Amino acid sequence: MTVAEHAPEGTTQKAVHTRALIIGTGFSGLGMAIALQKQGVDFLILEKAGDVGGTWRDNSYPGCACDVPSHLYSFSFEPKATWSKLFSPQPEIWDYLKGVAEKYGLRRYIRFDSFVDRAHWDDAEYRWHVFTTDGQEYVAQFLISGAGALHIPLIPDIEGKDEFRGASFHSAQWDHDVDLTGKRVAVIGTGASAIQIVPSIVKDVDELQLYQRTPPWVVPRPNKPFPEAVKNAFAYVPGLRLAVRSGIYWFLEGLGYAMTRRPALLRGVELVGKLNIRRSVKDKELRRRLTPTYTAGCKRILYSPNYYQGVANPKCQLITDRITRITSDGIVTDDGVEHKVDVIVYATGFHVTDSYTYVDIKGAGGEDLVDRWNREGVVAHRGVAVADMPNLFFLLGPNTGLGHTSVVFMIEAQVRYVAIAIAEVDRYDAQALAPSRSAQDRENAELQAELGHTVWNTGGCRSWYLDEHGVNRALWSGMTWEYWRDMRKLKPSEYQFFGVGQPAAVGSPR
Repeated sequence: MTVAEHAPEGTTQKAVHTRALIIGTGFSGLGMAIALQKQGVDFLILEKAGDVGGTWRDNSYPGCACDVPSHLYSFSFEPKATWSKLFSPQPEIWDYLKGVAEKYGLRRYIRFDSFVDRAHWDDAEYRWHVFTTDGQEYVAQFLISGAGALHIPLIPDIEGKDEFRGASFHSAQWDHDVDLTGKRVAVIGTGASAIQIVPSIVKDVDELQLYQRTPPWVVPRPNKPFPEAVKNAFAYVPGLRLAVRSGIYWFLEGLGYAMTRRPALLRGVELVGKLNIRRSVKDKELRRRLTPTYTAGCKRILYSPNYYQGVANPKCQLITDRITRITSDGIVTDDGVEHKVDVIVYATGFHVTDSYTYVDIKGAGGEDLVDRWNREGVVAHRGVAVADMPNLFFLLGPNTGLGHTSVVFMIEAQVRYVAIAIAEVDRYDAQALAPSRSAQDRENAELQAELGHTVWNTGGCRSWYLDEHGVNRALWSGMTWEYWRDMRKLKPSEYQFFGVGQPAAVGSPR
């Protein structure tokens, strides 16, 4: 890479040149960096925060943990024998990612506190020019976003929310300086974060108001610590970790089969969910309000050993009336009641289907990618590359999220595909490649046709998987092994190659 010295104070900083520029240091960014390192491709990583970790750095709310078993929710090439539990807590996953960064020496490639503001493709140079909010320019042949979709907190635009005088924050921006002990706390939302927060804080607060729009399906999740003997077996018994990982994978693929092919099979999950409510909640009316009316899996199935016990706690009040406004010291619902609160926690999820529109990206001919996606919907070829956007890749891009298993499996398939794409550019003695419109349109038409039969489209709910037009832009339509199979090779016939036989731009590595 060519890393210029900073220019004298008061002048413009010199551009930093590298072959590949990665955005983010979560599973996607670190996985991509390791693949490029092995391939001998020059790269840098831009990270908006001061440490690695992505989602698992940012989300530190009480009770935060993964809902996919850690032996699967980890890199296949970097297994860990000493996970404390089947479903690991947030600090342990963050430590794992920091450990991966250290083992592969990735920190020397990372530019921390570098928030990407905009990027544009130079048609003459065949290079991306990327700018961070501090004005630093980076020039790269390949631009790879590892930011994912769950990184921009969504706080609903509720009338009066800025007038609230107490503490308020999103679950992904937890304010640890706020002591909840003895306080009246409102938790808005009942998704994956809320079901972990509620049982973790209810014992400490004076009153917990839980605002529910739609009840989730929640099934039990036993999660006792692994005995030392089990961890030793994972460490020393040949093939045991792989066998456990494979068993978990195929069990969850069975759930994926039900979601994508046979939604009627999900009645078994609904039975388990209803038994979980009945066992944990004695009040009949409360049970009714907690029981979903849509098919399990239409929204993400949630796992918790104690969520319903937390809701059933006498200190917890489940409020299902719509919020109309927030006052200086309370929340008003559409029944006219003002509920006095000291702290508001927004457990309201993230910008997902529009998360990719928060960076100004201009591709070939100056075309604005955000404008295109606003017009046509968020679409990519195989969820990774974008037609007419040379050398631009998204990890965990459109329609590659999952509703049943580990996204790390998808990330590894995509990382391998991007590495192949870079190798193909070199093999063709080209400067860039991008999928053709026809290939992208054909693949996405097939994907949307398949999604039409899944539980996410037919289950009778409105979820964050769907965009404002009701089109699923978030999830993969089939089994994950099918995606892995399809991503094993890049088909040159689906791509256009640019700058064949032309030298690299002056000052840019090749």
